[in-house]
Amino acid sequence: MVKIRLTRGGAKKRPFYHIIVTDSRSARDGRNIERVGFYNPVAQGAEKRVELNLERVKHWMDSGAQLTEKVADLYKSAVKAAA
Repeated sequence: MVKIRLTRGGAKKRPFYHIIVTDSRSARDGRNIERVGFYNPVAQGAEKRVELNLERVKHWMDSGAQLTEKVADLYKSAVKAAA
């Protein structure tokens, strides 16, 4: 099954997540199919908190990909902000 989920990056105590499309059997920080955005929970000032390629996420969802709970929340807020 294909999932759209977060993979962690960044430094210790300063997380940064890429939003990726991957096979559900691969490791969290393992192989991915495509990177569709990022999430920065500790963004300050003019830094972007979330950036998401809505067209590609929609394409993968139409192809049967499942969103994780957190990515679903981020997607919902990104769609709301874009409208």
